[in-house]
Amino acid sequence: MKKKRLSFRQKLLVAGTLFGMFFGAGNLIFPVHLGQLAGRNIIPAMFGFIITAVGLPILGVAAIGNTHSEGLQSLADKVGKRYSYAFTCLLYLTIGPFFAIPRCATTSFTAGILPMLGDFGSETLALFIFSLVFFVCVLFFSLRPANITVWIGKIINPIFLLFLAVLVIAALMNPGTAVFSVEPDPSYQSHVLYSAIIEGYGTMDAIAGLAFGIVVIDIVRRMGIQEDSDVSGQVLQSGIMTGVLMALIYALMILMGAQSRGLFELSENGGIALAQISRYYLGGAGSIVLAVTITFACLKTSIGLVTSCSETFLRMFPKTCSYKTWAILFTTFSFCISNVGLSAIINYSLPVLMLLYPLSITLILMALFGKLFHHDKHVYVSVTAFTFIAAVFDFLKALPESLQIRFHLGNILKLAENTLPWFHLNLGWVAPAAVGLIFGLLLCHRKRA
Repeated sequence: MKKKRLSFRQKLLVAGTLFGMFFGAGNLIFPVHLGQLAGRNIIPAMFGFIITAVGLPILGVAAIGNTHSEGLQSLADKVGKRYSYAFTCLLYLTIGPFFAIPRCATTSFTAGILPMLGDFGSETLALFIFSLVFFVCVLFFSLRPANITVWIGKIINPIFLLFLAVLVIAALMNPGTAVFSVEPDPSYQSHVLYSAIIEGYGTMDAIAGLAFGIVVIDIVRRMGIQEDSDVSGQVLQSGIMTGVLMALIYALMILMGAQSRGLFELSENGGIALAQISRYYLGGAGSIVLAVTITFACLKTSIGLVTSCSETFLRMFPKTCSYKTWAILFTTFSFCISNVGLSAIINYSLPVLMLLYPLSITLILMALFGKLFHHDKHVYVSVTAFTFIAAVFDFLKALPESLQIRFHLGNILKLAENTLPWFHLNLGWVAPAAVGLIFGLLLCHRKRA
């Protein structure tokens, strides 16, 4: 039987939609800031960032398609039903109303709108008004999920890319300094690759890849591809196209950030750096260009996240709320959280990401290479259990220092430092995951013997 395939134009549309959902707040602020931090060590920084900000997200989408899963829950069900519910809820709430969606609105305001306000009025009131308008737009588009390829792929994406291109080209044509003359920040003097890998966590794209899989699969099916094997192949091809575009943009933005050190001091975050760069190169119009660029980037990602969260919770709890109700709940909660401010959202999201990322990475890899061990449940459970235990220590290490002191975590973290290889690189989960894999394979072999 001949396989059904998408046309090249359809693949571009799917890839554009996927790119639009991925490329949001963190994708703009983190690579620029990374460039400023890395300085002349920009090459290993690029590789490390692209591993977690491009490679893992695309592998996450591919994992959903490769296992013919209908979404993250069915993929995580290979570990256990209760685990699948808990992990899916935590992951979607993290990239949804708890952190990622509110961060989109707050980043848009902080980097795009706030610089134009000057001393005019109250910043708190301005954030409230902006986030209200922002989430009204998000809800409008999210309540029409069947048109997501039109909203994101055909309308919002081109506008965003046009304004981003204006800013990047203007900066790269007139660099502030030669990259290799920029002194790296002390945190990027050594272990640059590993530091950049962790920096890529901030985009949340690896866990978003698992979440967006359900949306992409639905899009492909609506285009007439129904066989699971055909769907997985088309999803992977579209994902690769998305990854190439993302990697190119990241490389250019990291370069732009590094070159800006000849003009500005190291900024507190990438949002401030973007504002400085846009004003320097584009003058008064720079603030408008940045505001439009970052607002459209965050708007399209928020639409994708609200849509993914709502569709997932509808499938998980079909007898509770309708899709419309879930979308309204997630949008309203995100609006409330967004008004606590960007710094608070970033600070409290990092520990959760340090817990979720190892579990997501191991799940993705097991899904992709599961045929080698026949997707045996012993392997899934063993790897996940060992990874989770180690990831808890990474979670504790990433907590704000005030909380570490309050809960007397010093001795626990010292024990982890002395016990877990690469814990100082925030990769303390790698060795336990490998031990879990060996143990799971032994159990698998024993069962088949």
